[in-house]
Amino acid sequence: MTLQHLVREPKVKKDKNPLLLLLHGYGSNEEDLFSFASELPEEYYVISARAPYDMMYGSYAWYAINFDADENKFSDIEQAQQSRDVIANFIGELVENYAIDAEDVTLIGFSQGCILSYAIAVSYPSKVQRVVAMSGYFNEEIATANFKQNNLSKLKIFASHGSVDQVVPVDWARNSIPKLKDLGIDITYKEYPVGHGVAPQNFYDFKNWLENK
Repeated sequence: MTLQHLVREPKVKKDKNPLLLLLHGYGSNEEDLFSFASELPEEYYVISARAPYDMMYGSYAWYAINFDADENKFSDIEQAQQSRDVIANFIGELVENYAIDAEDVTLIGFSQGCILSYAIAVSYPSKVQRVVAMSGYFNEEIATANFKQNNLSKLKIFASHGSVDQVVPVDWARNSIPKLKDLGIDITYKEYPVGHGVAPQNFYDFKNWLENK
C-alpha cells in the first residue's frame, strides 16, 4: 500500500465498517493523532497514515511549507496536490484491503493534514463524506481545477481552530467558512482558547458531532 499506516480495527465488526482516516500535521508522524484512537467510536476502522516526505528523526510532511505568514505562499502547491491524490488513491486501497464502507469515510486532519482534508473532500466528494478539520484552512489552489463543478451537498464538515494559534492564524480558518458554505457544504465551526493544538473540549465536540451524524 502506498502509505505506511497504523490500524485500530473496529470493536464491532460488520460486513462493512465506517472509516476514520487520520492525517497528521507537518513534522509529525502517524502515531500523533493515533493516540486518540482508543477514544474514538468503536464501530470505526481508525487508520492513521504517515506523510511521504521524510524530515528525519521520525518527523514527516505532506508537502514543504514556507514560514512567511502569507496564506498564498505558505504551501508548496505542487507537492500538496501530489499528496492530495496520493491520499485519495490510498482511500481506495483501504476500501479494497479492509472491510470498509466506501460510502462512510471521514477524514480527520490536523494542521497540514486539515488543509489536505479540505482539498481532498471538495476534489473527490465521492470518496469522502465527512471531514473533521482542525487547525487548518481551505486553500482552493490545492483542490482540483474543476472542484466547483462537484456536487458537495452531501459533504459535512466539523471545523475547529485555536483562537490564539501562532502557526496557522485563526483568520485563515475564519475566512474559509463562508467559502465552504458558498459551495453548499454543511459546516460547523468552533473556536477554543488554545494555540496550535487540540483542546480536550474540541475532541469531545467533534466526537459528539461524529456520533450524531
